[in-house]
Amino acid sequence: MLFLIIAIGVLLIVLATTKFKLHPFMSLLLGTLFVGFATGMSLELIVESINSGFGNLMMSIGLVIVFGTIIGVILEKAGAAYRMAELVLRIVGPKRPQLAMSIIGFIVSVPVFCDSGFIILSSLRKALAKRAKVAVASMSVALATGLYATHTLVPPTPGPIAAAGNIGADQYLGTVILIGFIVAIPAAIVGYLWAVKVGTKIVVEEEINESGEEYDYNKVVASFGKMPSTFQAFLPIVLPIILIAVGSVVSMVGMEGGLANFLIFLGKPVIALFAGIIAALPLLPKYDEETLTGWVGKGLVDAAPILLITGAGGAFGTVIKNSGVEDIIQSWNISDVFTGALFLVIPFIIAAALKTAQGSSTTALVVTSSLVAPMLPVLGIEGAVPLALVVMAIGAGAMTVSHVNDSFFWVVTQFTGMKVTDAYKAQTMATLIQGLTTIIVTMILWVILV
Repeated sequence: MLFLIIAIGVLLIVLATTKFKLHPFMSLLLGTLFVGFATGMSLELIVESINSGFGNLMMSIGLVIVFGTIIGVILEKAGAAYRMAELVLRIVGPKRPQLAMSIIGFIVSVPVFCDSGFIILSSLRKALAKRAKVAVASMSVALATGLYATHTLVPPTPGPIAAAGNIGADQYLGTVILIGFIVAIPAAIVGYLWAVKVGTKIVVEEEINESGEEYDYNKVVASFGKMPSTFQAFLPIVLPIILIAVGSVVSMVGMEGGLANFLIFLGKPVIALFAGIIAALPLLPKYDEETLTGWVGKGLVDAAPILLITGAGGAFGTVIKNSGVEDIIQSWNISDVFTGALFLVIPFIIAAALKTAQGSSTTALVVTSSLVAPMLPVLGIEGAVPLALVVMAIGAGAMTVSHVNDSFFWVVTQFTGMKVTDAYKAQTMATLIQGLTTIIVTMILWVILV
């Protein structure tokens, strides 16, 4: 009966979000209250669970999400994303335009939301397609799948950070980032291959800009204006990752002393991401109210719904945990049935069902991580690598699949000019293949590393 109540609670969240168009934050709180009342929890315990679940998650990852979002806004508005794209194009070369777009998306989506990344790189994508004489749909799917791979798997993107926080892996964020990159590479590769195989067969109406002039690659690049240097563009992304990685290594090897403590301090995600903001400040074209207040304010506005959804997901998970489900799971001895890599299928299926039903990858990551968190201690799943692989399994489900209830699906179709039926063949099928590839790779890594 308890698991039936939880299942109804999840269904209530999905229906409220999809059928009644209620914001995921309110849907999660509604589901949280339903589970609390239906399982017979005391009123005091329900309130305590909501407050502690929301507050504890905000305490551990709230500022990390805010700082990551601010970095993304600065990189987007300062033209750093274009500089990254230019570097990739120089390295890969014009003869492999789809590969170039996939790599560009892979890099840009680490700090920048995939929707925004696709929009700001759209003119470059069109111009490069014209220059290389390749199908626009092929370039679009390559960019979209490259963006999608890191969006659902690699912190500091909010979804993976939220999932890590829910299952207690926020202290192992360096490991989550490393494994996220490893797992995201095959996901991006299969997306690229699908773009080349299927995207090239899709014909869209000739794309012209608002003035009626055809896109010219050199004109598009020139229109970006003065771009930051390559070092300046990449530093706000690379610096936090390096600091977190160094801090993780120092902690793992057990170094002691003042220097070790300082490196561990710098490697704390909240400090590392704040250092990323400092590194992004030289990208500002001027230091005035527009940039120092306006751009940072835009980051805060973008982070707000993610924070609320993440916090509500933490409350939902805490109510589930306090409902007594952990004791029931312990009595099942499910470790005899769901051993090793086989367990990863559970969070994958849950996240895939949620993603397909309600469209938001972030919501799927938050809700699924809340649901599976009570199972992990019972199964003995703890430590950096196992928890990081659980995040990857959830992320794999959260990318399966992108279709008409996903805002990213419409960004891709509208900016590309693809028909919805063609977008299902190209974009939706690509995300399905990406999700299946990701869970397979994750299970293989579990067998090897755990």
